Amino acid sequence: MPRGPEVPVQVWVGGQLFQADQALLVEHCGFFRGLFRSGMREARAAEVRLGALSAGGFRTTLEVLRGQRPALAADDELLQAVECAAFLQAPELARFLEHSLTSDNCALLCDAAAAFGLRDLFHSAALFIRDGERELAADLVLPEARAYVATLRPSSYVALSTHTPAPGFLEDESRTMCYLDEEEDVWRTLAALPLEASTMLAGVATLGNKLYIVGGVRGPSKEVVELGFCYDPDGGTWREFPSPHQPRYDTALVGFDGRLYAIGGEFQRMTISSVECYDPATGCWSFMADLPQPATGVPCAQARGRLFVCLWRPADITAVVEYAARTDAWLPVAELRHPQSYGHFMVAHRDSLYVVRNGPSDDFLHCAIDCLNLTTGQWTELPGQFVNSKGALFTAVVRGDTVYTVNRVVTLLYAIEGGTWRLLSEKIGFPRPGSLQTFLLRLPPGAPGPVATALPEL
Repeated sequence: MPRGPEVPVQVWVGGQLFQADQALLVEHCGFFRGLFRSGMREARAAEVRLGALSAGGFRTTLEVLRGQRPALAADDELLQAVECAAFLQAPELARFLEHSLTSDNCALLCDAAAAFGLRDLFHSAALFIRDGERELAADLVLPEARAYVATLRPSSYVALSTHTPAPGFLEDESRTMCYLDEEEDVWRTLAALPLEASTMLAGVATLGNKLYIVGGVRGPSKEVVELGFCYDPDGGTWREFPSPHQPRYDTALVGFDGRLYAIGGEFQRMTISSVECYDPATGCWSFMADLPQPATGVPCAQARGRLFVCLWRPADITAVVEYAARTDAWLPVAELRHPQSYGHFMVAHRDSLYVVRNGPSDDFLHCAIDCLNLTTGQWTELPGQFVNSKGALFTAVVRGDTVYTVNRVVTLLYAIEGGTWRLLSEKIGFPRPGSLQTFLLRLPPGAPGPVATALPEL
């Protein structure tokens, strides 16, 4: 619901005067909501004085509440923003800081969030540290922060190959999810798929450390599976949930800002542009703004709390668009004109999007990666050679500053450094045939799953 006309209020902070919209402050800050609705004399004054905060922190607060994305690099800028988020009770500023986590600032933000009582930021920073190098935890100052990080489980790299229900194969051992045991360098079985679930042309995504499957098909007529399936690793259980209103397969499914988004897809051999959003709290789907064009299997990635989608257009054009949740609109971001521009995957790290394309010269087994810097809007091509494997397109997952890629031959780990990928290590390849969906899940402690057996090529 839009706010009413702007009512300016003057706020003195750290000796500096700021003018802000009273309705904006009331909507996003518990402190101002309580102040202006209290009936106190201060609420009727033309000016408000906040002696306990810094001017820089309040300036950052206003920028974030107005939809801007300030670059906070210096330690004092981050600390001042944390202080304002806590004192002003500004959850949107706290979320902005969560989306700003990097290996350079995670320890500082974890300690600061613990000191100021910002629980969500503290938890997110602790998870980021747990997924990173050991040196990150060593940089923590507060004992309670170190102790909390030590209680967390790191993310595991999980893979799911293509399966569709078929008579006589419902109990097939291949119908399983597997995770990479990095210490033992083996893939282990995590869980079997539900009997009715299909991962053929399904949307697969994680949200809140749960796995969701939507829109798989079965049979030569591409009959859409009517139910969605959700896996909770903490209990090792599956549950069913409703499918989108529009039956769809080859849809892109992404968990973003606490909800699932089913983006585009196909139905009855017709490409569609509709987008639906699922709220796990209500169990309901609702239609959102359509994509700018019909599209199937669109690559999606999230960077700095923003959702991006890649679209492929004639004349070898790669178009990146962003979903603006505030206005429910798709906004153009950048375009790349490149021969063999068609691509199939995208991942994000900090301010960069990495778009994976097939080629060159329609060579299916090789692919190129282009990097879009969201701050400068510039494209660069990553040096080196990246490969698909027989029967499986290139996939990638980013954990901290590390990229995981996998095929039947080898799992490769890359370090992201200055916009390039440097090979870190090699692990065992995935022992199952078919195209793969890969993602991260935090698995509970306990006995490791059985080693996943190798299966023949289909």
